[in-house]
Amino acid sequence: MAHHLSAKKRIRQTESKRVDNKYFARTTRNAVKKLRETTDKEAANQQYPEVVGMLDKLAKRSIIHKNKASNLKSKLAKHVNSL
Repeated sequence: MAHHLSAKKRIRQTESKRVDNKYFARTTRNAVKKLRETTDKEAANQQYPEVVGMLDKLAKRSIIHKNKASNLKSKLAKHVNSL
């Protein structure tokens, strides 16, 4: 167990960031899943920019890798264009 105050503070910060990152990643995954299941072109066109923004934010915060975000955005764009 940590003995220094700075180490204890780092443990608290890491835990709170872990919980936040988990929440952001989960909501983004749900949004991606919802967009993939959408069959309406207009609804997909409205959802796509929001999901792309969420993915970019995750990549910016290093929650997911930037290439993974790019691959997901590309696949989602193909899906939206195919509707």
